[in-house]
Amino acid sequence: MKLTKVILVTYPEDFILNEGKQLVLSIPNYEIVKIFTQKYLNHAKYGIGSGKAEEITQFVQQTTGIEEIIVDNHLTSKQIYNLEKLIGVTVKDRERLILDIFFTRATTVEAKLQIQLAEIEYEMPRIREKAKLLSNSKERAGKGGMGEYIVDVHFRDLKRQMSFIREKLNDAKLKRKIYQYQRQKIKMYIVSLVGYTSSGKTTLFNLLTDESKEISPNLFTTLSTTTRSLKDSPHSKNITKKGGEGILIVDTVGFISRLPPYMIDAFKSTLEESIVADLILLLLDSSEEIEDMRIKYLNCLQILEELNVDKSKLVIVFTKVDKIDKRIISEIVRKLEISKNNNSNNNIIWISSKTGYGIHKLKTLFMKKQLLQTTHENKNVNL
Repeated sequence: MKLTKVILVTYPEDFILNEGKQLVLSIPNYEIVKIFTQKYLNHAKYGIGSGKAEEITQFVQQTTGIEEIIVDNHLTSKQIYNLEKLIGVTVKDRERLILDIFFTRATTVEAKLQIQLAEIEYEMPRIREKAKLLSNSKERAGKGGMGEYIVDVHFRDLKRQMSFIREKLNDAKLKRKIYQYQRQKIKMYIVSLVGYTSSGKTTLFNLLTDESKEISPNLFTTLSTTTRSLKDSPHSKNITKKGGEGILIVDTVGFISRLPPYMIDAFKSTLEESIVADLILLLLDSSEEIEDMRIKYLNCLQILEELNVDKSKLVIVFTKVDKIDKRIISEIVRKLEISKNNNSNNNIIWISSKTGYGIHKLKTLFMKKQLLQTTHENKNVNL
């Protein structure tokens, strides 16, 4: 496979820089040749500062084979146009890069529809600006039938596509609601795995359900929801025959910082699985730097709040505990201020999917929560 040599332009903060690198390297054939950092990436003309743009231009001229510049921030069409004109290579912003990653990861029909919707949301504000730039550069966008500019035809076509995709996603949402109703009717207990991308959700999902979903250190390996019965659940084998209570585990798409609202909105129907769950496990990778964990934890809480998730359902699960010195556990909890955001230190479990540490405790928690809920429901029925 031919490697695409790229330059990454990002912020100097370690967390943002490392996340930017992970995003770029999630594209299979991308190779980062050079990383430039700048404190501000919101300058009017190029996004990056004029001096930094000139520095990158000189580097590209002196280095053979550079094909793309990735700027780890939102850029307007005009800023991209100005940069490409100056440097002479393709320029992509953070949102375009994330969409490219989504395209390489999508496998289900619903995930592909969600990505198409996000793509249209990305393109629509840029269409008229692109046409204006072409017009100013004497490259007329052209006219269609009845004297309309092609850009107007294209704009209306995208709106029609958007309506069509939303109808399809609504159909998928209705089907999901029917499944949810059926689960509630036969008293299925639902546990949802949420968290930052690459926090170990799918690894835990495979362990709990005896599945073999793809596991990768790359970002956004999971883009669609998967639901399976808990392995070794006392009722999981006879649920269809007896209509008894069972436990379902739901694996969901991972979160990431600075994800624009339209992308969250595009995946909202998938993320809504987190809202209807009886128990929500928020996974955090305990092997990471504490400051990185804190940033990811707060980002996850913010997204869950945007989805109106009930915090009383939330349990914090620290993964990969086999990689850390257990003496720093109390320090991690203190620095992340878990009790402040989650009301109780009792809602914290430490696990290792690799060694099995804490997995029995996790399953026991499921059973206890399920029993409490069933008891509460029965009391309500008797009242």
